[in-house]
Amino acid sequence: MKQDDFYAYGTISRLLHWSMALCFFFMMATVIAFKIDEEYYSLMIYHKVTGVLLLALGAFRLLWAMGNRKNRPHSALPVKLGHALLYILMLTVPLLGALRQYGAAKGALEFMGVTLIPAASSKVDSFVSLGNQFHGELGIALFVVMIGHIAMAVFHQIKGEKIMQRMAGR
Repeated sequence: MKQDDFYAYGTISRLLHWSMALCFFFMMATVIAFKIDEEYYSLMIYHKVTGVLLLALGAFRLLWAMGNRKNRPHSALPVKLGHALLYILMLTVPLLGALRQYGAAKGALEFMGVTLIPAASSKVDSFVSLGNQFHGELGIALFVVMIGHIAMAVFHQIKGEKIMQRMAGR
């Protein structure tokens, strides 16, 4: 298993990056589906379960990145700031969704017999309000930042910096 080094990200970093990217694009697809036709609200359980998964993966990814910060490819300050913003949003958006789910006190979030978010004994209006106010808007902000992240990676690749190989594993 390849470790992170100065030239490229290792196996675990790449696995976390690409699995989270797929999950976030699934999340955006479900949101678009909800907007197109309310019939697609049947996907909401998968949206919520994926959100919990993303929260767990995001927390692990942050810890992994912090633990390997001296072994990672070098990047300039703007890149570090962009990544910091991505991490903040990747953790905040699903956390707000989880708080709203819990605060609504409509029962536990369960999937395949596993309780992912326990049921609240009574409604927590502040959690619901936070989720309602910011989950969607910050979700949109996250996708805008992700598109910027992708665009900058492509831009630097075209400039000949071979930036994409760092995360592609080549």
